[in-house]
Amino acid sequence: MTATVHPPLPDDCTLPGWLETCVLAHHDDSQDDLAHDPEDKSNNVLVCQAFEFAYTLHKGQMRASGEPYICHPIAVAGLLRDLGGDSAMIASGFLHDIVEDTDVTSEEIEANFGDEVRQLVEGVTKLSKFNFESKTERQAENFRRMFLAMAQDIRVIVVKLADRLHNMRTLEHLGDEKRRRIARETMEIFAPLANRLGIGRFKWELEDLSFKYLEPDAYRQMQRHITEKRADREARLMQVAETLRQRMHQSEIQVVDVSSRPKHLYGIYRKMERQQKDFSEIYDIAAIRLIVGTNEECYRALAIVHDAFRPVPGRFKDYIGLPKPNRYQSLHTVVIGPKGKPIEVQIRTLEMHHVAEYGIAAHWKYKETGASTNTRISADDDKFTWLRQLLEWQNDLKDDAQEFLENVKGNLFDEDVYVFTPDGDVVPLSRGATSVDFAYRIHTEVGNHCAGARVNGRIVTLDTPLENGDIVEIITQKNSHPSLDWLNFVVTPSARNRIRQWYKRSHRDENIARGRDMLEKELGRSGFDALLKSEPAQIAAERCNYPSVDDLLAGLGYGEVTLNLFVNRMREAIKTKQPLEVLSPEASLQDSDHFLAGAVTSRHRPAPSKDPILGIEGLVHHIAGCCNPLPGEPIMGSVSLGSRGIAIHRQGCPNLADIPCDRIIPVSWNPGDHNGSRHTYPVEVRIEVIDRVGVLKDILSHLSDLQINVHKAQVKTFPGQTAEIDLGLDVKDHAHLDQTFGQIRKMTDVLKIRRMNAVG
Repeated sequence: MTATVHPPLPDDCTLPGWLETCVLAHHDDSQDDLAHDPEDKSNNVLVCQAFEFAYTLHKGQMRASGEPYICHPIAVAGLLRDLGGDSAMIASGFLHDIVEDTDVTSEEIEANFGDEVRQLVEGVTKLSKFNFESKTERQAENFRRMFLAMAQDIRVIVVKLADRLHNMRTLEHLGDEKRRRIARETMEIFAPLANRLGIGRFKWELEDLSFKYLEPDAYRQMQRHITEKRADREARLMQVAETLRQRMHQSEIQVVDVSSRPKHLYGIYRKMERQQKDFSEIYDIAAIRLIVGTNEECYRALAIVHDAFRPVPGRFKDYIGLPKPNRYQSLHTVVIGPKGKPIEVQIRTLEMHHVAEYGIAAHWKYKETGASTNTRISADDDKFTWLRQLLEWQNDLKDDAQEFLENVKGNLFDEDVYVFTPDGDVVPLSRGATSVDFAYRIHTEVGNHCAGARVNGRIVTLDTPLENGDIVEIITQKNSHPSLDWLNFVVTPSARNRIRQWYKRSHRDENIARGRDMLEKELGRSGFDALLKSEPAQIAAERCNYPSVDDLLAGLGYGEVTLNLFVNRMREAIKTKQPLEVLSPEASLQDSDHFLAGAVTSRHRPAPSKDPILGIEGLVHHIAGCCNPLPGEPIMGSVSLGSRGIAIHRQGCPNLADIPCDRIIPVSWNPGDHNGSRHTYPVEVRIEVIDRVGVLKDILSHLSDLQINVHKAQVKTFPGQTAEIDLGLDVKDHAHLDQTFGQIRKMTDVLKIRRMNAVG
């Protein structure tokens, strides 16, 4: 399929100057400007063909704003051109919606524009289908696919960011609910990605536009604050800029530019929220930017700035010596300017300025040689350390979607901590990281044999958080090994996963024996060995994500998988296995199916059970704090992949909706447990009362008469209104709680009583 547009240019959309010139040159044989460079001419042809193809296919389509749809691809391509994108990127900007919005296939894209453009368009099309507000499992999978697409060609996410930026610029034409959904996704996902890629101009605008729709009142207030006293602020900044320009000239420092820039609204708002300050207390709402020729001149300029104006102690940051993870480099200092007002000064070279504005795209736009740009993530490219870390986490946390998501979002938002090895090498870590995280970052064996740590020459405990600039030395011993206690304070998924891996490997035989013992007690001895050696057992293990039955038994012993899950998978395997095979001369698979069917009944369980909950004997479990179920209420179990085992929820608990079905197991209360049992269960209640002296004492007296322990009490009073009393009670079961509520409601001063974190 081909499309051609000849001058005159289309009337339904105003073309930007660069595109109009490009199209005219493409169709006018008298234009010889590009003929001297065949590569430039070829690039120009590709861009023009992509525009004409998109214009023809989108003709007649309109956006929600009422403008022709082609205006959107043109704007996206223009943003990519401004970033210095190559012809394939710009062409992809024109074509990024073609596959989704028209009948054109990826094969037709390749036939017309080549494999490179097809892959970019396909990548952006796939990203457009991802829903980052879906349930945990699906959301985690969408993140994984996005990072894999980025690793294959980083330009895919840059095209997507340009697409999202233009959509945000025209978001006012959509409904309020859709605006907020898109703005929230932009703030949580795409603005942090732009920041990680170092594309400052995208990041700032995406944040401000999201801020506009998520917090409209705060946004308008910030606009008013910025507008007020603008003239006075600009006058002060111009005075400082002129002083610095003169001083730099006297010192023969090459000054490329001295300018002032306002900080973006969301950045100021976040600083006010973070520091709990009023707008009048935030002084660095604008900064002086000083661009000089070399790194050496940056530091000489810093000395001149501190000589001309008094520096504010503790407000200097050297991002040249220690660049940010997104490669941002600059010297930041705060000085006291005219009228005693603090002013931030940023000093950088022109190359650093390009990186600050264009980030990863800077090495396309301003590359010094004509060499082609490698857009894949190479192992030695430290610009993408954070992305390689995310790809590594995908493997480490492939079975724990929630933890993967938490670490992805934390890694996108959090600033890194920079620490040093004794040899002076810089190691970036997540904020809050400890010496154990550092040890595993150096090498797995260093972590596995870590016995202690010195930070800045002083012995510290292993759970001590590291700070910027710390020099860390790991003390190793041959006989040392990881402790499960480390899982309580390490913050990096790679360290946490390696600790678990070591524990599982080193205790494999012990875990297999424990899992085998648990399974044998559950199923009985008859035909047990033959059952484990059967093909259905292997199938069941694979369905539980274990390569062998021994691995599954180790998982049982370690608490990663439940008995009920294995039994259910075995039953499924046996029922689907045709023809039926013989397990042993004495037992057929039909017999074992009957045998397994009884495994979830009480005939293979100790009787009576000492555990209050049936269905989880031999496994670690705990009552879920989100809903605090009581005996007598319907319950369900959810399998945790961590060390806490099974969480017991009330049926209908909202948190169960986010847990995959294969981690939900049926459980029930032991009928004999809560009749005269010594077990008690915590429950939180809120009582609304008439505010008078002694009302709490009267309530506690009633509870004492009912022999109910109160483990927590808190009173909230409101002038001229009723009071609220929050109590933590220990009760035997649901009937006991109902009896308690009935007695409390009879009190004259009690207006209302309800259970906290109730379901439904």
